[in-house]
Amino acid sequence: MNKIKRIVLIGPIYPYNSGIAHYTGLLYKALLKNGYEVSMHSFKFQYPKFLFKKEQKDERSSQFKVDNVNYSIHTMNPFNWFNVAHQIKKFNTDLIISQWWHPYFVPCFFTLFKLLGRYKLLFVCHNVFPHERFPLDRFLAKLVLRQGDYFITQSKMDANDLRSIKKDAEPIVTPHPTYNAFKISDMSKADARKILNIDEKANIMLFFGFVREYKGLKYMLQAMPAIKKSVPDAELWIVGDFGDKKESYYNMIDSLGIKDSVKTVEGFVADAEVEKYFAACDLVVLPYVSATQSGIVPMAFGFGRPVLVTNVGGLPDVVTDNKTGYVVKSRSHSEISDKAIDFFNNNRADEFIENIINEEDRFSWDTFVKKLTKLVEEDT
Repeated sequence: MNKIKRIVLIGPIYPYNSGIAHYTGLLYKALLKNGYEVSMHSFKFQYPKFLFKKEQKDERSSQFKVDNVNYSIHTMNPFNWFNVAHQIKKFNTDLIISQWWHPYFVPCFFTLFKLLGRYKLLFVCHNVFPHERFPLDRFLAKLVLRQGDYFITQSKMDANDLRSIKKDAEPIVTPHPTYNAFKISDMSKADARKILNIDEKANIMLFFGFVREYKGLKYMLQAMPAIKKSVPDAELWIVGDFGDKKESYYNMIDSLGIKDSVKTVEGFVADAEVEKYFAACDLVVLPYVSATQSGIVPMAFGFGRPVLVTNVGGLPDVVTDNKTGYVVKSRSHSEISDKAIDFFNNNRADEFIENIINEEDRFSWDTFVKKLTKLVEEDT
């Protein structure tokens, strides 16, 4: 068995502000902490503005800042890919680890990894196929992923998707590690509620992140009348960017008569502002109608907050039903309301929080790194 000592890590990282950038930064720190020499290669140009119109960087998120990053990869410059391959070869690595999440990166990654073909390559697959599917996405994903030697997925669904395009793939499925870096000041619930002007006795549910159709917010809204009837001081906080569907959600809130129990905070939330919302809430809700996995669950667990998720994709893989949260049927507002009512009226919070603490090691970055390196070392 050959021990891995030197690793090249590829992916977005601070100051990019995506969940995958956060993930890459925390993985980078964990690899260094565990004694590996790491050459970090990120993007000097990631997406063109016509494909990704929102701001791609946020330099206020200093808790994710790391040193010695090579911002070397230009995804639309083929000459650059040869130069990056040359830089990586000089490092004489034992293993390349690359994040994978969208076919946009196929031209760049396909060429880059062809040029680096003699090195062992591990893909961390956040999504084998994109959330919003399109023609040829399967073919494009296959072009890159078939070059991999090792794979980590964070849901059984993604593992099955991977095997559908690379039959000899033997991925390990491991939970998404906790996003504990958002817990900047260890803010108490009382302090967070003072900042947000929330009554200390209110029962707060949090829907966090970009509002997209597949995230099933409408089913959460449909559950609110029943929740409100049984738990009069219940509130749903929707914190995130509504995109171009804003009016339809506000119309639904009005038609359901729940305007007084639904609070909205619109727009992008800077990383430094995340803590107060999770610290203030009691239960984080993910009423998704489709998913592979989600960074919101490890964010919630990082704050010790139970979650309510649907039985889609990898969400049931990371939530222990009736212990660290609830797993309910997708598209069922009645199951959502039943479990939310159970959580608040039966005072389940302390029990669930204790269970989350007891499962901390399962979601730790050290555990993830051990699984990652064991996968490669046992094969060499």
